[in-house]
Amino acid sequence: MLQITNLQKKLPDGRLLLKDISLQVREGEFVGILGLSGVGKTILIRCLNRLTTPDGGEVRLERDGHQVGPFNLTSCSEKELKTARRSIAMVFQNYNLVGRLSVLENVLIGKLGYMSLWDSLMSRFSDEDKEQAMGALEIVGLTALAKRRVETLSGGEKQRVAIARAVMQKPWVLLADEPVANLDPKTSREVMAYLKLITEEQHLCTLAVLHQPDLVQEYCTRAVGIKTGTVIYDGMARISTDALTASYN
Repeated sequence: MLQITNLQKKLPDGRLLLKDISLQVREGEFVGILGLSGVGKTILIRCLNRLTTPDGGEVRLERDGHQVGPFNLTSCSEKELKTARRSIAMVFQNYNLVGRLSVLENVLIGKLGYMSLWDSLMSRFSDEDKEQAMGALEIVGLTALAKRRVETLSGGEKQRVAIARAVMQKPWVLLADEPVANLDPKTSREVMAYLKLITEEQHLCTLAVLHQPDLVQEYCTRAVGIKTGTVIYDGMARISTDALTASYN
């Protein structure tokens, strides 16, 4: 379970962008986050894994009723954060892949958080690691492209590689920042289907920033609308479009 309580983030001028965000996401839930551009959707998910440092509130991880890592991710030490981040994978809008490396090598990067500094610098991956990476590629239907350089792939294929890298990390929480923003409608649905699949099969807590209410309705189990720094809607995704787009009005 991901527990977010009274999360806050200030703008450089001191104004609160996120005033009071409180959410609870359970295993197997796929939460679509909606709202106008500039309301802080991306900042919210970046606060959850401390790519951005929040200015207040708590973020806690629990598994089977037990606390995972530090009590509060928003104020933990760097050492504690490194351990906690193993449980939190991220899929970015622009993929964040290494173009000159192969598909398989990019997926193996998801294992770095579990390796010693020396092994990670030398890219010393075991045969078991490589087998797991091929398994992650199988989930997203890309085993045939394992040896291809990532820079030769289409946008949809790159995002599927990014999802496989997240799977390789064996996370409990999956954060996706506009994962289909650069994709055509058909490919967007393919990527959303893979995100939904791994959320269900691996019992993840998944939060995805999206701008398409129809995709939230079709693939997410829950919708969250953000406006003026607070949650204004939190409920079932498969409801009327008017209700889902309340945060846009």
